[in-house]
Formats: sequence, C-alpha cells, structure tokens
Amino acid sequence: MKSVVRKEDLDFLVRSKDRQIIKVVSGVRRCGKSTLFEMFREHLLKNGVKKSQIIEINFEDLEYEHLRSYRELYENIKKRLKKDEMNYIFLDEIQHVEEFEKAVDSLFIQKNTDLYITGSNAYFMSGELATLLSGRFVELKMLPFSFSEYCEGYSLYRKKDVLLQEIYNDYVSESSFPYTLQLNGSQKEISDYLHGIYNSVLIKDVVARHKITDIMMLNSVVKFVFDSIGSPISSTKIANTMKSNGRKIDQKTVEKYLQGLTESLILYHAKRYDIKGKQHLATLGKYFVVDIGLRNILLGHKFDVGHILENLVFLELLRRGYDVSVGVIDECEVDFVAKNDVGIIYVQVAATVRDNITFEREVRPFSKIKDNYPKLLITLDDDPDTQFEGIQKLNALRWLARDLKPFD
Repeated sequence: MKSVVRKEDLDFLVRSKDRQIIKVVSGVRRCGKSTLFEMFREHLLKNGVKKSQIIEINFEDLEYEHLRSYRELYENIKKRLKKDEMNYIFLDEIQHVEEFEKAVDSLFIQKNTDLYITGSNAYFMSGELATLLSGRFVELKMLPFSFSEYCEGYSLYRKKDVLLQEIYNDYVSESSFPYTLQLNGSQKEISDYLHGIYNSVLIKDVVARHKITDIMMLNSVVKFVFDSIGSPISSTKIANTMKSNGRKIDQKTVEKYLQGLTESLILYHAKRYDIKGKQHLATLGKYFVVDIGLRNILLGHKFDVGHILENLVFLELLRRGYDVSVGVIDECEVDFVAKNDVGIIYVQVAATVRDNITFEREVRPFSKIKDNYPKLLITLDDDPDTQFEGIQKLNALRWLARDLKPFD
C-alpha cells in the first residue's frame, strides 16, 4: 500500500547521509518514525546501497529483546559490520536499551558506520541526550501528520476532490496520527487505536520513568491540561483546581506530572515572552496537545473551535522550524512569537474576525509592536487573503495546507 511521503523529514535524512554524526529522530509514539526509516532505506537501495550494508533493529519487536543489553547490542552489530563498505545502522525505539548510549558511542567510532536512531521519550527532547551522546548528533523532531500531509493521505486512502473544509473537519474530529487515515473514518477503531497510544505513552513513558503511583490523579491532570489548550495555566492553578474538587495534590507533584507529559512528547509547552523586554517569563505559559484526536477521546468532541485552531497553528509553526512562545506586550497578548535563524513572526489566531469588535481585539496587540517583522492574522474565515497596515490576514486552511508560505 502507498504511504504519504514525509518529504521534508526524508530530505533531512538524505542530506545527513554519510555525515560523521549520529542521526536522531524523536517524536511521540506512532507519529511515523519507523515508516520514515523504511522510506529512507528504500531510498538507499534505489541509490546503490546493497541490502547487506543495512542493519535494522526495532526494539519494540520481541525478536530483538535479547539485544536490550547495550553490550549484547554492540557485540551483535559489530560482528555484522562490513569492513570495506559503509554500514547503515538503524536502531528504532532505542530507549528500550538500558544505557544505550554506550553501544551507540562505541558503534559511532567504528570505521564505515552511519548511525540512525529513534526514540519516543525524555532523552529525545532534552539536554540529556546531548550529554549521553557527547553532542555528536543532529536531531529531527517529528510530529504526526501536518494538515498538508493529511490532505495527501486523504486522497490516497479516502476520497479525491474533496473540499478542504471537509478534510479539515475529519482532521480535527479524528486524528493526525498517520495510521488512523487507513481506518476509513471508523470512530470505534480510531478511538481504540488512540486509546492504545495514550495508554502506552502514559504507562511506559510517564508512569514508569517518573515512578508515579497515582495514575488516576495523573489522568485528571492530563484532562485538565487537554481542556485548557490555548489558555494560560500554571502548576499552582492545576493543584488548586484539583483541591477544590476534593483531590489532594501539591504543586510539586503537578510539576512532576507536567514534566513527564512534555518529556513523553504528548504535550508541548509554550513559555510566555516579554516582547519589549526580550526575555522569557517564568509563569503562565500555555500547553498544547500533540494530537486533537487524543484530546477528543478523553474529553469528547469539544467545539472550542478557536482553541483547536490555535493548537494546530502552534504545531505547524514547530514543523516549519520555529521556536514558539506566547507573546506579552503591555497588557496585551500575542498568540505566538515564532523565531528562527532568519527572524521573527508574530501570529494571532481566531476562528473568525468578521465581527468588528473581535477584529479590533485581535489586531490591537500588533499595533503595540514597533519592529517590522511579519504579522499574521490567521482565521477560518473563507475570505480573500488581504494585507493592511503591515498585517497579513490569511485563511487558516490554505495556510495549514501550505498553499501559502508568506514567511518561509
């Protein structure tokens, strides 16, 4: 069966091929890391690499359980290395190998090795990985399908010539996890699949790593944060809310839970950023969920259209290579301040701004920003895209589908 080509992610691996550096692909479970490796191996075979030069191990396959010792893993691979040819080594979900960095570092210093590893938990989004691998790596941070990729998959597995709005409705009501597209809109199968992902992340990547005993309380915190996407929250606010509902939990425990959830890549945290002072603030950031479908299975289908759109725009900015914060200027908030090596963009997100009062509220923060970096107002209004007073007003569906790339 055909697969959606994750072109930008595949290009990253192609560009990095044969470079003397470890290639790390991180991302939440089931976001497509293993499939990406399959695509890249196909690319290698089509471009002169022999099958005998490729070594692949997926540590979620019981066949390789005996290699979960770093020493066994190293000895097994070392015996298979070709002396006079490049060896392409793929180690999938390597977090299952205790002290895996010892095997990886030892393989890295061997002649003619090109190393590719994936992981789904804490090591793969924190400074911890840099310490473990001595900084000798480049990292690709994967997410589930973007809306653009989902549109491509929709035409492969579902219908062709469908209105963008219909595809978007399925995207937010079903899931962005790649496999769900093949479930043909079966709500029960999609729900069962997402519950499986959620439980795996919670138990294997959060509970086990942080030795959490009160799983019911952890679930309650997850539901609270999922319900609050796009709203400023703090560990103190969460703890106080739980206490008011008769659930005893302290601020430090909440912080521990939030750390585990962000490390597992099921949640992303956007810090507040003082635009005038040019510094991050310590409190009241926002959290966003990696997939709206996961939110749906825990909370039901909530119709907070604006917050869902804000979540999707946040993730898309990450995909496009930006570091994303929540902007603060005077008493106003800018939904996103997105930075990369080129510069900054300021983004406001709203379901609609056809009402004059809403429009004025959304553009007011822009008027306080005195620099000349791009300012985007992204809405679901299906109106012609316009530009006024340095602000670009864009249709969200076309922007998410990458029909427009005004700042790439």
